[in-house]
Amino acid sequence: MRALLQTLRLSYGQKLFLLASVPLVLAGAAIALLVAHHARMLAEREIQTLETQLLDTKMQELRNYVTQARNGFYFIYGGAAPDDETAKIKVAQILAAMIYGEDGSFFVYDYDGTNLVSPRRTDLIGRNWQDLTDSEGTPIVGPLIEIARQGSGYHSYLWPKPSTGEEARMVSFVMGFQDWQWAVGTGVFIDDVLATVAASRAEVEARVRRTFVYIGAITLCALLAVFLSGIAMNLRERRLADAKLKELTQRVFDAQEAERGRVARELHDGISQILVGVKYALDITRRRLAQQDPRAMDALDRGHSALTGAIQEVRRISRDLRPGVLDDLGLGPALKALTDDFHARTGIDTRFDTVVFRNRIDQESRIALYRIAQEALTNVERHSGATRVDIDLRSHRKGATLRVADNGCGLDPDRRAGHAGIGLRNMQERMDQLGGTLRILSSRSGTAIEAQIPLSHLLPPEESPQPKARA
Repeated sequence: MRALLQTLRLSYGQKLFLLASVPLVLAGAAIALLVAHHARMLAEREIQTLETQLLDTKMQELRNYVTQARNGFYFIYGGAAPDDETAKIKVAQILAAMIYGEDGSFFVYDYDGTNLVSPRRTDLIGRNWQDLTDSEGTPIVGPLIEIARQGSGYHSYLWPKPSTGEEARMVSFVMGFQDWQWAVGTGVFIDDVLATVAASRAEVEARVRRTFVYIGAITLCALLAVFLSGIAMNLRERRLADAKLKELTQRVFDAQEAERGRVARELHDGISQILVGVKYALDITRRRLAQQDPRAMDALDRGHSALTGAIQEVRRISRDLRPGVLDDLGLGPALKALTDDFHARTGIDTRFDTVVFRNRIDQESRIALYRIAQEALTNVERHSGATRVDIDLRSHRKGATLRVADNGCGLDPDRRAGHAGIGLRNMQERMDQLGGTLRILSSRSGTAIEAQIPLSHLLPPEESPQPKARA
């Protein structure tokens, strides 16, 4: 399971690509489904309207056929008695002769279900078809007779098509002749209507599929654009990151060389010269002792004093490189010692103010704030011309803040325009690594540097050890 999770672990670029592409794909799918749904609904309404119009046309045509047929033999039917067989035979002959088109003809059933006229299907004549049904089980003759008893109407069922011999959907119009108890009607096959409707539905489905293809193609192009944009951005970020890394590496090398040069100069100009003086003092002491000169002790005292100065200088250099009080006593005492040393060295009125922290600052943040204070005091000494510096260290609900303010001349225009020196860039980078913020407020009346670290870098207070009970 762990191997699977490691395999599925995504990089930052892949997460950005998924964040951009997944909503796009979902939106494209939702739009496609919505468009397809509305297209089908609209097309179905249009198809139903078309089908209704075509069927209405067919049905009106059937009514006209039956009406014309009735007008053709009404002069016989109107004057004949209900039992006039001669009139019935003449009307049946007229209806049997009324054949139109390839499949059109008239049929006659009496109310008992016996077929009297069927020119296309003569095998039906003279037989009772009251219970006749089609292949789907739909009754045929029974409903026709029932409609005729009520006057006239329509009925749909499957019927063999004379031109092909295959079953097809038929719509019949039947009219009742109540005096003779005849159901007279004709039918028309609507397979052309059904074919037209099926073709319309197929065209709708084809349009829907084309719409899906178009939306899919657009979504794919958008994904490709996102992918290529992501690659371009990734390459650009990589180039920028490489450039920044090279710049940072060079600055680290420069800082290391500068620090080595500073330590070398201090060793050469300070400790080296002091040790040379100690060597000369010892040589003088040795010669005077050999000559039993009473001034030998004076030379030895001068060498001792010079050696003491060398020890102090070594301690000062060591403290500048890494103050031991920062690890032993914490940030507050380390800043206090830094303030006192700065005041003693420069003569600038330097004041340090802080409160007892309820929470401790972690090691990384202590070093960062100390180096920021150290760099800020160096800038004050070299560039500001200030006569007073105030250092304040406070904790609050959002974390902790170090503020270094002076009454000097402020930053020069280049630094205000964003061309900060390496010292200010180092401060900013230290805060960036900690997730904190660095504010630089500068005017002609002075400069204030505020470094704030987040609450996540404050550790819980240490528990004071419980006193042991006396025996």
